[in-house]
Amino acid sequence: MELADLSDRVIHCAIEVHRCLGPGLLESAYSQCFARELRAAGISFEREKAVGLTYKDVRIECGFRLDMLVENCMIIELKAVDRLLPIHRAQLLTYLRTSKVKVGLLINFNSRTLKDGLVRLAL
Repeated sequence: MELADLSDRVIHCAIEVHRCLGPGLLESAYSQCFARELRAAGISFEREKAVGLTYKDVRIECGFRLDMLVENCMIIELKAVDRLLPIHRAQLLTYLRTSKVKVGLLINFNSRTLKDGLVRLAL
C-alpha cells in the first residue's frame, strides 16, 4: 500500500473517532477508540512501540515510546491538548529521525474539527 493511501485510511479512522466522540476526552480514550478503528479497517499497528536512539555509535534504550507505529512505515502521535505547540512537532520529528521512519501524523483530538488538529510530517 502506498503511503498516501495509508495516510488517507488512517485519517479516515481518526475522523470517525472524532466524529463519534468530539473533543474533550483524555488521550487514552482516543487511543483505544482509534486502535479499534484501525483494526476494523484492517490496518496493522503497534501501540506504545519502544524506540531507542544511537548516540556516538552506541545504541541507547531510553524509554521513547511511539503512540502508534502503523504498517511499520508511519508514526502516529496522538494528543488531546488545547492546541498543538511547536514542541509536539519537534517530538514527532525526533521520533521519525530516531526510528528511521519517514512519515508521521500528529493528531490532536481536542480540536473543534479534526482538520484543525492534524499535521503530517515527512523526512
